[in-house]
Amino acid sequence: MKKFIATLMAVVMMFSMAACGTGSNGDEAGGESEGESGGETIKVGVLANTSGDNAMYGNAVANGVNLYIDQLNASGGINGKQVEVVQYDDEGDATTAVNAFNRLMDDGVTAVIGSVLTGTTVAVADETYEVNMPQITASATAAGVTVLDPEDPESEIRTNVFRSCFIDPFQGEKMAQYAYEKSGATTAAVIFETGSSYSEGLATAFVDKCEELGVEVVASEGYSTGDTDFNAQLTNIAAQNPDVIFCPNYYEDIGLIVTQARAAGITSQFLGGDGWGGVAGYASAEDMEGSVYCSGYAPGSTDEVIKFEQDYEAAYGEAVPNMFAPLGYDAAMLMCNAIAEAEAQGLETGSDEYKQAIIDAMAATDGLEGITGTYVFDEQNNPVKSAAMIVLKDGQETFSELY
Repeated sequence: MKKFIATLMAVVMMFSMAACGTGSNGDEAGGESEGESGGETIKVGVLANTSGDNAMYGNAVANGVNLYIDQLNASGGINGKQVEVVQYDDEGDATTAVNAFNRLMDDGVTAVIGSVLTGTTVAVADETYEVNMPQITASATAAGVTVLDPEDPESEIRTNVFRSCFIDPFQGEKMAQYAYEKSGATTAAVIFETGSSYSEGLATAFVDKCEELGVEVVASEGYSTGDTDFNAQLTNIAAQNPDVIFCPNYYEDIGLIVTQARAAGITSQFLGGDGWGGVAGYASAEDMEGSVYCSGYAPGSTDEVIKFEQDYEAAYGEAVPNMFAPLGYDAAMLMCNAIAEAEAQGLETGSDEYKQAIIDAMAATDGLEGITGTYVFDEQNNPVKSAAMIVLKDGQETFSELY
């Protein structure tokens, strides 16, 4: 039987690879048709920026998702049905992401995992909310993903949208607490990307929490998307000589900022959010030494995490690159667990009642153990869990503690 399943999966993979094609937006669609799996399938859409800027995140999420679903299918799937992945590259662009979601609707998916970046995820969430499509993102951290207006405490919640990562305000507040309690900081500076909901969200939360804790924010510097020269901002920060610099940006920008800061003589400790994942390769070990960022993933921390890391390397020929792969794995686990609950009710796969049952099951998740934590969702569909602190030491991103 095992040999038969292995042979069948190999045939499915051959057909799937042969069927992959480039659409009008350059996306690639993966996944087998119903007939290729030998029976009825449950179609799940995956949206990820697997090309273009920040593709490191998109590929890691997509790999994590596909690893979980491959393992699930190998163990029998859900209710005797194989889970069929239909995947598109949204290129990190909101318009492309919405177009890709519309294609997923045409493909007949019953749930969506994605997108990866905050902007694309919010754009897709606007669409999924209108049609009550179950959606979970592994990595979009802005509060506005699940809430229409995060500034309004009475704002309508996108009841169909969930996430496996923690949110921007949580990260900003957590790093302000770390600066105060662990680094002993009394002064801080912030350098962030203007116009980025991710960067601005973390920066705002950090500044607000610093004020609450009595940490003086002596400089707050913004820069534009695409900038590569940060010397003007860093000159202003250097004049204030802060104890810490909070840099809530993505790894490529961080590498440039830290390198230029050290060249300018700045010795402050750098702190960051989960966008730092994989940053070690973008600045020298000496320049990054002692920097700390918060992550949703604690490498090597448990037997389950180690098993995941081994499985990932076996599947993709490389070590887990960042926290986005395990968060993708957990997102797939959460969605498939909820789908299993809908299947158990005997509802027609893909029907409106079926999709609502998935949403209800997701909201009721209580104590489901994943790679990045134990999942319970709050009233805004955000998971409640600890953050892993990652320290840059000797050129390596090393897990320090859960905080």
